[in-house]
Amino acid sequence: MKQSKRDVSLSEKDALQDMLDCEKLLMNYYSVALTEGSSMAFRREILKHYGAHANTQFSVFEQMLSRGYYEVQPAEKMMIDQKAECFLKSLKQISDKLSAQGV
Repeated sequence: MKQSKRDVSLSEKDALQDMLDCEKLLMNYYSVALTEGSSMAFRREILKHYGAHANTQFSVFEQMLSRGYYEVQPAEKMMIDQKAECFLKSLKQISDKLSAQGV
């Protein structure tokens, strides 16, 4: 037997998770559109929408967090330091390559 829309209901947690996933997906699409955009007017419009969805995504995240639906694990200082060191090494490599190319 086929279920109709009225036979299916989402829990609050599932609905919020679905909203969060949709906002994240939209932000990914806007990010791609922003990097591919070739006119400043288009890029400004996309950036405006990207910012709006970033705010909505964060609001949904805060709602999930406040209801105990989303668990955030605090990062250990050592992990943060390792990631920062890795980022700085990458940044230095890119900088060195650009310098070697005369850029």
